[in-house]
Parts: sequence; C-alpha cells; structure tokens
Amino acid sequence: MYVCVCKGITDRQIKAAIDDGASSLGQLRKALGVASQCGKCSVMTREILDEALSETPMINGLPQFYAAA
Repeated sequence: MYVCVCKGITDRQIKAAIDDGASSLGQLRKALGVASQCGKCSVMTREILDEALSETPMINGLPQFYAAA
C-alpha cells in the first residue's frame, strides 16, 4: 500500500530500506524521501519501522540475523 502519497513510497519500499539497515525515521527519510514533504505519512512510517524493529532480535543495540542451514 502507498504510505507516502507525495513521494509515491510503499510499505514494501519502507520494509526493504529497513532490511537494508535503516533503523530510524531520519534514515528512512534520507534513503527514500518519506515524510519529507507534508509529513502526514510519518505516523504510519514510524509504525512500520517500530513493528519491523520489534521483530528483529537485538543484542547490544545491534540487529541479529540468523542464517538457515
């Protein structure tokens, strides 16, 4: 679904940027341009970010990923 209508950014693009290492709204803004015009998408973007980060186990503030054998 489109999250940022101004820039045409979807939730999938936001999730992909998070998977690539973005861990804050500022980093998503820099990478995608989300929430850089009218700002109405910032709440939904933050919700997507918080949900994605809560699913990733963290150790000492760093995301931990596991490889399937």
